[in-house]
Amino acid sequence: MFNISDLLGAVMQTGMTQSSNQRLENAFRAGGQTPDNVLSGMLDGLGGGGGLGESLSQIFGGSAGGGLGGLLGNVLNEAGRSLGGNQNLAVGGLGALAGALFGGGRSPIKGALGGGVMALLGAMAFSALKKAGNRQPLVPLGLREPVSSNEEQELEYEAELVFKAMINAAKADNRIDREELRRIMGKLEEIGVGDEEKEYVITELKKPMETDALVNAASGRPELAAQLYAASLLAIEVDTPAERDYMQNLRTQLGLPIQAAEHLEDTVGVRTSEY
Repeated sequence: MFNISDLLGAVMQTGMTQSSNQRLENAFRAGGQTPDNVLSGMLDGLGGGGGLGESLSQIFGGSAGGGLGGLLGNVLNEAGRSLGGNQNLAVGGLGALAGALFGGGRSPIKGALGGGVMALLGAMAFSALKKAGNRQPLVPLGLREPVSSNEEQELEYEAELVFKAMINAAKADNRIDREELRRIMGKLEEIGVGDEEKEYVITELKKPMETDALVNAASGRPELAAQLYAASLLAIEVDTPAERDYMQNLRTQLGLPIQAAEHLEDTVGVRTSEY
C-alpha cells in the first residue's frame, strides 16, 4: 500500500486548482513578508549545504531577519513552547514545501512534501483556534513529531482525511469532467506518481460527495476540523455560488467558529462569505 502522505504532497505539488500554490504561498507569508534571505537559507539547506535542520532554525526568528513570516514564525514558537521545545515540532517538511513553492525548479525532498503540508495545516489550525478564543488548543499531530507507532498511523489517517477533504471540495461545483481529470492525471504523471496512486486519485474523484463522513471524523476534534477546512480552501476556487455554499455549509457542519474560519480564509487570501 502506498503512503498517503506522499500522495498528498504530490497532489499539492501539482496544484488542485490554479489558485492552490498562491494560497500556499500566502500561508507561508501571512503576517509579514518572508525575507528573501530566510528562504535562501532554507533552500540551501535542502540542497545539503548547511543541513535542513540548521536552515530551519531561521524559521524561529533567528538572525536571518525575523523568521519565516510573522504568523507562521510566531505560531511555531508558541506551539513549540506548548510541547516543551521546538525540537518536538515536525517542521522538516516545511523546508521541502518552501522549496517546491519558492525554489525555482529545485526538486523537493522525496516524501517530505506531505509532511510539510500537514505541518502547515497544523500551524494554521492552531493559530485559527487561538484567534477564536481557545486559549490552549491542542497542537495538531501534523505539527508535532509522532512519539509512537499509533501516532504515526493516526497521522497517516489524518493525511488521508485531508486528502479526501481536498478532493471533496474540488467536486463542490460538479465540474470535474474528463478534461479536468485528464489535467490532474497528467500532472501527477509528470512528477512520477505510480499507477496505484493514480488509480486511487481517479477513484476518489469519481466518488459521490463525502461531506458527512469528513464531518463525522472531525466530531469533537476542533483542531482536525480546522485542518479540514483549511485544506478545502487550498483545493477550491470559490468563484461559483455552489462552491461558496459548500464552504459555508462545511464550516457550519464542522462546528468551526466564525472567527477561526475568517482567520483561515485571511491566511490563504480568499473569502467564502461576508459573515
